[in-house]
Amino acid sequence: MKSLLITRPLPDAVLEKARSTFQTTVRLNNMPMQSDELRDALRNFDMVLPSLGDAFDAQVFADVGTPRCKLLANFGVGFNHIDVEAAAKANVLVSNTPGAVTDATADVAMTLILMSARRASEGERLVRSGQWKGWHPTQMLGLHVTGKTVGIAGMGRIGQAIAQRCHYGFGMAVKYWNRSEKDLPYEAERVEDLAALAAQVDVLVAAVPGGTDTRHLFNAEVFGAMQSHAHFINISRGEVVKESALVAALQNNEIGGAGLDVYEFEPRVPDALRKLDNVTLLPHLGTAALEIRTQMGLMAVDNLLAYEQGETPPNLV
Repeated sequence: MKSLLITRPLPDAVLEKARSTFQTTVRLNNMPMQSDELRDALRNFDMVLPSLGDAFDAQVFADVGTPRCKLLANFGVGFNHIDVEAAAKANVLVSNTPGAVTDATADVAMTLILMSARRASEGERLVRSGQWKGWHPTQMLGLHVTGKTVGIAGMGRIGQAIAQRCHYGFGMAVKYWNRSEKDLPYEAERVEDLAALAAQVDVLVAAVPGGTDTRHLFNAEVFGAMQSHAHFINISRGEVVKESALVAALQNNEIGGAGLDVYEFEPRVPDALRKLDNVTLLPHLGTAALEIRTQMGLMAVDNLLAYEQGETPPNLV
């Protein structure tokens, strides 16, 4: 029986399925693995089911040399915490869990769009503080999103799911920035320059993958191009945003607001950002539903089972 390390506690159904086939060790710690743990995982287990923050970088593989581990079955669609090229050189396969996260992440994007546009977090803080004096006609006027224009940066599965919700649910016009044209069942305009897209929309949503190609993609130039009433939403990866530039744009009221589920130096969120009223901050809730996390885990185990049976994992990256 092959040995498996699961690096974080997962839903019971996932653990049960893993234990039915593998000699399974579950690391009972919700924080990312540290340096020695990463190396020991590659040396001591046949397979590893890692998660966000478990940084299997090139140095880890170099230090281990020839790992016992042959498959990193990542829990999540994003795998920028794993150096796939270094893994390949060490004869380690990498898989992920696309599809399972799409609708849940798109739902959180809509949550952030509405919370940011309608100043929901600010309003809740006002009520909780006991300082609310009652309704009046000009109280906390926000942005009405119905019929406005949304810009989606990154039109993969998640980007398209967000665009679909915006278009059909709120009658929003859709514009997008993507490497290629998309054949969509509704009218949508592709804009080839990200700053140009930012200038044309009322809501700008980051739905790009993480990685070196997209690091600090959303910077002072992009925020400077946005209209003063427009809102920026990020449900992708924290490092795609130059956080200092976003803070400056919010502090100077250069944009209408922001809604964030991820952060550049997660879990650290800068004091300057936390003190601002015009930003909604969520603790990386993108897929935080039992049903979704279970689906993700079962998909990761399916990748492990396929490899164990001599087949190609269905979600090899």
